[in-house]
Amino acid sequence: MSRITPSTATPKSEQRRGAPARRRRGAALETALLEAAWEEMRAVGYPGFTLDSVAARAGTSRSVISRRWPNRAELLVAAIRHHTSFAAFDPADTGTLRGDVLALLRHMSAGVGEIAGVLSFLVADYFNATGLPPSDLRARAIAGDTDVMATILQRAVEGGEIKADRVSPRIASLPVDLVRHDLIMNQAPVPDDTLIEIVDRIFLPLLRPTKPRSARSRRED
Repeated sequence: MSRITPSTATPKSEQRRGAPARRRRGAALETALLEAAWEEMRAVGYPGFTLDSVAARAGTSRSVISRRWPNRAELLVAAIRHHTSFAAFDPADTGTLRGDVLALLRHMSAGVGEIAGVLSFLVADYFNATGLPPSDLRARAIAGDTDVMATILQRAVEGGEIKADRVSPRIASLPVDLVRHDLIMNQAPVPDDTLIEIVDRIFLPLLRPTKPRSARSRRED
């Protein structure tokens, strides 16, 4: 009987170990690139964030990335949007309009607080790279979810807390706009007492009609 000796050749399975099971394309490739960009930003910070470093982390080439995002500012904005979409807020019914809006603002502040440290670098670089103003960055990177606010306000209208004719697009976006501004200017999560002030002293009074003043009060003025 002939003796079977181990082969000295490397099995194909060994040769391919560590290689992707299949070539990534389309949405799968874009998702992998954005996740690599997010992880690279967290690992090295914005000053050390480059297209080359993201390509190395993703196991691809710089050209694959630059065909989609021409500079690091655009790539990071896309990565931020991709990352925050995974933590999309489910507008659970707290029982009141106040509670629902506060829950949304707290979620937004905590989520964007994770990237607050890179925003000061990103604002200047974004303008230099794209020529677009910080307001464009704000709208793209930390826009907030208008659909969530619309759901919250519609629930309040149906529950009789507010009247539909008191809601305008500008009023509906006001709480999120104020929180976004605070996040960008202060580079940190918004204190809870500030969120409460935004809701109680600015937002809700615009949605709820004030009580008619008495004739005596008008005379005293």
